[in-house]
Amino acid sequence: MKHEKPSDLKAAAHVDVLIIGAGISGIGMAVHLKEKCPDRSFAILERRSDIGGTWNLFQYPGIRSDSDMHTLGFEFEPWREQKAIADGPSILSYLRRIKDERGLNDHIRLGHKVLSASWSSSEARWTIAAEVEGQGDQGPSVQHLTCNYLFMGTGYYDYDEGYDPAFEGRDSFGGEIIHPQFWPKGFDYTGKRVVVIGSGATAVTIVPSMTDRAKHVTMLQRTPTWYWSRPAKDWLANTLRSIMPDEWAYRFIRFKNVRMQQISFKRARENPKKVGDYLLKRIRKIMGNKMHEPDFQPPYGPWEQRLCLVPDGDMFKAIRDGKADIVTDHIDRFTPTGIQLKSSKHLDAEVVITATGLKLAMAGKVDFTVDGQPVDFTRHFYYKGCMFSDVPNMAIVFGYLNASWTLKVDIVADFVCRTLNHMAATGTEIAVPALGSDGPVNEEEIFDFSSGYVQRALHILPKQGDRMPWRLNQDYLFDRKVLREEAVADGVLAFRKAQAEVDAPAAIAAE
Repeated sequence: MKHEKPSDLKAAAHVDVLIIGAGISGIGMAVHLKEKCPDRSFAILERRSDIGGTWNLFQYPGIRSDSDMHTLGFEFEPWREQKAIADGPSILSYLRRIKDERGLNDHIRLGHKVLSASWSSSEARWTIAAEVEGQGDQGPSVQHLTCNYLFMGTGYYDYDEGYDPAFEGRDSFGGEIIHPQFWPKGFDYTGKRVVVIGSGATAVTIVPSMTDRAKHVTMLQRTPTWYWSRPAKDWLANTLRSIMPDEWAYRFIRFKNVRMQQISFKRARENPKKVGDYLLKRIRKIMGNKMHEPDFQPPYGPWEQRLCLVPDGDMFKAIRDGKADIVTDHIDRFTPTGIQLKSSKHLDAEVVITATGLKLAMAGKVDFTVDGQPVDFTRHFYYKGCMFSDVPNMAIVFGYLNASWTLKVDIVADFVCRTLNHMAATGTEIAVPALGSDGPVNEEEIFDFSSGYVQRALHILPKQGDRMPWRLNQDYLFDRKVLREEAVADGVLAFRKAQAEVDAPAAIAAE
């Protein structure tokens, strides 16, 4: 199909590829599609009023990347800033620049919240129902669109609610209680005592960022976390950029960082004590005698949960300088003036930040049906970490827990483009991972991470097979080879033409 004229893109009711979400995943897919499938029409539906996804939603103090931008950046667009650990506004600016320079503006439809997606094998297309924001005094309306291929770039967490435990006495607290996901615009915490509940990436970012104006900041953790401190600026990357083209420097640093991440992860799993001792040694070097050892010694090994990045050791310096502290304890209840701990200690507070974690959501909470049958993802297996057994013409991105999200975006987008080009070359209209085509598949645990947000979501996640291609891996280099080098027509991904009669529902129902 030829590209529609820019003036027609906003109004088109049918496109070849429909991308849901204009964050990192959606923007990345769009660029790959333009470059590798130039004859395919596409649109991006975004529920919010601006692009950016995570980097548009989160507005809490200090919001930043928790991995380096040479791997969180796209392979096709070098990161040119001095800081490799970038703040949220810089990342959003990066995405906006890509959108503008790559000609994506006419493809994006903002204020479109996808409610449902229905597949028809007889027509070989998806029908999408999206709630569209009203203009002026008009309320929202529901718009229907169709596409041949659906790409879900919706991320992995619930935009509508975070994880917020029901603490006893919460309503009695006389100050402000804020979840970072819903940070109030312009909130002033100057001169106030702040308690941040949690010890993950969000808490570690917020604590040092609030010490500039708060009277004091306390991080209240139930369990210590493993931390990795590194400079926010990558001196090697900046040096290379001064002597060679940005693209060369970026490619080299990206190559190096990917492999260092893999090596570090493997070492942590093979020798957790040695790696743990090394991490603690780096913290001691910054904090000296202000380090209270029990607050930094988790009951699990490094990389059994995601390692928290502390750029320039900012949180450790804030504690060393008396601007912040860490308390390891359990909450008994909230009081009018703070938090009562089970150890009998009381934390005075005027502001409490519940950095207690994210709530995962599967495929943007969209209601899916295939030939009239509801899709329950918990009954389907992952296929090559980006499609699902017996679900046609649909791909999704679930990034790595042990590396940058964008690494997965690039290779999944490339795989989708190769699939689309194979369909065009063979005159087929349907690509579906056929469960059972390569023999029986046994199920095993999908993640070996103990992080709370992962464990809380196991009941909504798809199945994990005991062998490829029915797996969601946490190994980028392995996935890169599978998605980029292995044949698309692997004997499992079945390619068909539109069916006049559908027999798929019975197969799915019996799964």
